[in-house]
Amino acid sequence: MCGTFNPPHIGHLILAQTAFQLLGLDRVLFLPVGDPTHKSTGTRLTDRLEMTKLVIMGNENFELDTTDAYREGPHYTSTLLPLLKEKFRDGRFWLLIGSDSLITFPQWHEPTHLLNDCRLAVLNRPGYKPDMAELAQSIPELPNRTDFLDGPTIHLSSSWLRQNIPTTSSMTYLLPAEVEQYAREQRLYE
Repeated sequence: MCGTFNPPHIGHLILAQTAFQLLGLDRVLFLPVGDPTHKSTGTRLTDRLEMTKLVIMGNENFELDTTDAYREGPHYTSTLLPLLKEKFRDGRFWLLIGSDSLITFPQWHEPTHLLNDCRLAVLNRPGYKPDMAELAQSIPELPNRTDFLDGPTIHLSSSWLRQNIPTTSSMTYLLPAEVEQYAREQRLYE
């Protein structure tokens, strides 16, 4: 699971746990990106790494991996996967994404190349229904390399959390308490 994790939240955990169970994974790697090519984080990498540690704390099936955090850019998932394949030589990989990301997948950097290195595991997000026939027009192999996960969905985003943490007294049930406490103590989103 790749991303900025700014902040990591319950939606990330739902996707990770659903994929872990339904796909029979050995583990789920959380890979915070160091310098994302498509957006500015506005939050230091060290803070995003610490929040990611906190969000997965206590789940032995989840692991923080810093391969994408400290490598030289530009940071694309298509260039990250070969590094992971080298690191985990016998591994098979699924990239865990929401249906909102699947809709934009044809615009990703070298999406066909990425599909050679992994399968996609997609959990629906309310309001985002991908048209697989339309996506297959851009990337014919996409439907055969995509596994849809049947699990709980939540309409929650890190951008919404960043906007609302400063003005909301509690993010209970949206952010693990340790992540909320860290974000507030560090004044990350004020």
